[in-house]
Amino acid sequence: MKIAVVGATGLVGNVILNSLLERNFSFTTVYAVASEKSIGKKIDFNKSALEVIGIKQAVSLKPDIAIFSAGGSISLKWAPEFVSVGTIVIDNSSAWRMHENIKLVVPEVNASVLTKEDKIIANPNCSTIQMVVALAPLHEKYKIKRLVVSTYQSVTGTGVKAVEQLKNERNGVNGEMAYPHPIDLNCIPHGGTFEDTGYTTEETKLVNETRKILGDQNINITATVVRVPVYGGHSEAINVEFENEFDLGELKKILSETQGITIQDDPENNIYPMPRNAEGKDDVFVGRIRRDFSQANSLNMWVVSDNLRKGAATNAIQIAEYLVENKLV
Repeated sequence: MKIAVVGATGLVGNVILNSLLERNFSFTTVYAVASEKSIGKKIDFNKSALEVIGIKQAVSLKPDIAIFSAGGSISLKWAPEFVSVGTIVIDNSSAWRMHENIKLVVPEVNASVLTKEDKIIANPNCSTIQMVVALAPLHEKYKIKRLVVSTYQSVTGTGVKAVEQLKNERNGVNGEMAYPHPIDLNCIPHGGTFEDTGYTTEETKLVNETRKILGDQNINITATVVRVPVYGGHSEAINVEFENEFDLGELKKILSETQGITIQDDPENNIYPMPRNAEGKDDVFVGRIRRDFSQANSLNMWVVSDNLRKGAATNAIQIAEYLVENKLV
């Protein structure tokens, strides 16, 4: 089993490499792939060093699986090249997510849609992933009518440049800006680029990707994306209106028994999900679960997850694990 990690020198690429080892993924060879300026660099991996290679060379080596985390333009150009030599591509960018014939997969929710015909598989947006893990079992039981979600997203979701901006600001250093405003001691209601509708591309992704993964285009969804000065992960305040009435105890039991979810919901003892506690973990943490008394069949909950792990790297590796376990690669 030969694995190529495209974008290996980035934040997500580094987590992918570490997660391959942590999850004991069965491989014979791992190729660290990055841009031309990084070719020849060494990356610590599995008590040795991987030498970074270019993407053209990686194609020629015909890996079994290529996990992409290098941006949409790279994915659009090179994913078909890998497919042409027999490689299955799992892509972290937004490039392929809404293509009609490309599966958008969160393994706990819809891995069963995958077949041997799927050669490019899309990894959803980090905010979408954690939300649908929490919502899918509830949609199955009570049927979701409407979602209102506000996100509080870590700077790590923007990348290395944003992490450096926050560190520089906290240390009083003038440096390159990833955002149009200071991020320390601030909240920026701006994720992605603004569209003609007044919404941002990150907000639109939450709408379209959630409907696609849950297989229901009739769910009404509205979103506000906010960037906040934290490192550990993304947080989401989610308001859900169901078609059907629910029992709160039964609903909590459903969530507690769902793979990949950890319930942290003991407000009397100040226990609820927080990004600093989610950092470095693969689960989706759910708390502040309470009925919305302003509207029938409605619920509020708070969902937190490490966006570099379950929101990107771990989800991609779980897809690869599913492919191997089900002999689809």
